[in-house]
Amino acid sequence: GSLVAAVLAHSGRLDKEHLGARVGRLSRRGEVCTMINKKYGEFLPSMQSAEDLVAQVEGLSSNIDLLKAGIENEVQRDLNVAVAEFTELKQQLERDTLVLSVLRKLQEFDTTIKECSSALLEKQFVTAAQQLEKARSSLRSLESRRGFELKILKALGTELTVQTQNTIYHLGEEWQKLIVWKLPPSKGSSSLEAVVLSELHLHTVPAQDGDTAVPPVAAVLQALAVLGELHSKLKDFGQLLLQYILKPLISHPSLEPVPEEQPDVFILRFRSQELALDESSPMEVFDKIKLVFEVLHKYLLNVPLEQPGEGRKEGRVTLAELLGELIWEELSDCLIHNCLVNSIPSNSSKLEQYKEVIESTEEFEKALKKMHFLKEDTTALLKYACNVDSHFANKKCQDVIMAARNLMTSEIHNTVKITPDSSIALQELPDPGSGDHLKMHRPSSLLHNGMVNLGSESRLSPFTLCLPTCRISSSVQQLVELAYHTLLEATASTDLCCVQLFDCVRNIFQLFYEVVPTYHRENLQKLPQLAAIHHNNCMYIAHHLLTLGHQFRYRSTGVLSTGAATFVDLVPGFRRLGMECFLAQMRVQKGEILERLSSARNFSNMDDEENYCAANKAIKQVLHQLRRLGMVWQDVLPVNVYCKAMGALLNTALAEIVTRIAALEDISAEDADRLYSLCRIMVEEGPQVFTPLLEEDKNKKYQEEVPVYVQRWMTFKELMIILQANLQEIVDQWADGKGPLAEEFSAAEVKSLIRALFQNTERRAAALAKIK
Repeated sequence: GSLVAAVLAHSGRLDKEHLGARVGRLSRRGEVCTMINKKYGEFLPSMQSAEDLVAQVEGLSSNIDLLKAGIENEVQRDLNVAVAEFTELKQQLERDTLVLSVLRKLQEFDTTIKECSSALLEKQFVTAAQQLEKARSSLRSLESRRGFELKILKALGTELTVQTQNTIYHLGEEWQKLIVWKLPPSKGSSSLEAVVLSELHLHTVPAQDGDTAVPPVAAVLQALAVLGELHSKLKDFGQLLLQYILKPLISHPSLEPVPEEQPDVFILRFRSQELALDESSPMEVFDKIKLVFEVLHKYLLNVPLEQPGEGRKEGRVTLAELLGELIWEELSDCLIHNCLVNSIPSNSSKLEQYKEVIESTEEFEKALKKMHFLKEDTTALLKYACNVDSHFANKKCQDVIMAARNLMTSEIHNTVKITPDSSIALQELPDPGSGDHLKMHRPSSLLHNGMVNLGSESRLSPFTLCLPTCRISSSVQQLVELAYHTLLEATASTDLCCVQLFDCVRNIFQLFYEVVPTYHRENLQKLPQLAAIHHNNCMYIAHHLLTLGHQFRYRSTGVLSTGAATFVDLVPGFRRLGMECFLAQMRVQKGEILERLSSARNFSNMDDEENYCAANKAIKQVLHQLRRLGMVWQDVLPVNVYCKAMGALLNTALAEIVTRIAALEDISAEDADRLYSLCRIMVEEGPQVFTPLLEEDKNKKYQEEVPVYVQRWMTFKELMIILQANLQEIVDQWADGKGPLAEEFSAAEVKSLIRALFQNTERRAAALAKIK
């Protein structure tokens, strides 16, 4: 009961609170309802208007659908028909426009052709040429239209060609009236006689005796330029100008231009001076060429021409400029190769005088540029003239090489004698110790007896390092002198020129090494004297090459002073060249000696008269050959070389005789006597072939020294002793292997000779036993 009472009490409390809350909410709801009613009242008119608008839109949409259906069904069909009609009308308009354009071009072509004919009749050549170009332009425009080809175009092209050629023909006639060449009958000749008979006539004013006046030169030239024919006319004119005027003036120093002005014509003639130099100076040639161009410029070339479409900044150019482009390259080459080249000095001392040539070349180019014959940037002649150092070196090298080649191909047998005191005819070279000061060389202090004092008791002959006395070709002496003078020229030249001249000298000697043995090969093989001279030539050149570069080292402050300018590397080659040639000749002579001795029938059976005569003849032939060689080489080879060569050949003969006699198996007493007589001939006459000097009394010394040069001389003498000795004398000569016989023969050879000379007896056996 209490619990219920409590619950009720509590629920009563809750109801009160809840009721209060509900009352509050209801009051707020009332306010909201009032607001909603207000808004609703305002919304109803808007909603009504929206519904009206929707109804209108639906009606409009219905009308659009009806309109669209009408357009698709009626208007679209009419529109397609209109577009087709418009397209057709447009195409017709285009066709009509094209036809009208073609008709206008045809009318324009016809008009220009008529105007060209009228202008040509009135000799208005520029107008005629311009009309032809317009007609050509119209025809090109017609021909360029694709899909619109007319048969008439071919006829129009033919008409244009006829009119063009007709105009060109009349212009050609007028050109020939303006410029008249009177050439000799033999055209193509540029000889002096033909040029003297040539004349150039320039009709630059109307002729007084003609029915029609000659039109001005400018009109003819401009018309030719418009038609594109001026280039060919100028080219022909330029070639005639080069052939009959310009080149002859350069090539013939005696030729001189003679201008003559008359009232209606200008005439350029030529005359030949009887007293004229072989070569014209560049100044004289430039003056003559300048006179010709001044005349041409005054009467022909100073004509301005319209030259559109050629990439020029200015459309107007002069005829001189056009002619210059055609002939200047050929003319400048001719001036360089036939005029300036000849003026290049051949000696460095004359280089200073060449400045006058450079100045005249510069003035000549300025004059041609002033006449518009040359462009401002054209300096071919001046560049060539200013590069004189290089041209001088090239010309000098060419002259030196040509001179050297002529010397190398000249005869070898023309000789000069070289002595130890021979020297090249040059200015005195500086002292090596003087350095760059180039002081003159002081002669070495000589003692009264001609010896050089070395600062101690040792003394050397002044001829210690000199070439021994011999004969060389005069051409080789001149060749070496040419090398010295060329190097002397190099020391006074610029570095570039100096290097070229030094290389040129090296080329001289390398050329000698290649040319001489080939060019003179046959004579060097056949003629012993020439082989000896060639040997001396090579040794002479090698002797000078040793010090050639060193001699000029202290004379120059340029590239030669660095020490790299040397010729020492060429020395072994020249020595080998001379030795090989002479040794080849020695082999030939040795072969001939052996061939002659081969006819001696091995020196066997000398008791047979026929065999003895054959051996004797062979000995005589060998001695004759040696005697002839001795005379051929006399006063040619150096004495020591002469003696060694003759000694080697005589030794060959003696060695062959010794070998053949030692090989005999049986030698009778008569055979031994005859062999001894043959050997005695060799011993008595052999030394007489040694005649190195012309003075007979001076040759005795070398004849007495034959054993020094003939290696088998003593062997031969010992053989002679054996042929005449008995067994005891042979044993005594052997002297137990210590005697003179043992020095020349081996034991086997001596035993063989004993067996051949003596019969087999106890005494021979005893003698053989002692030879060991």
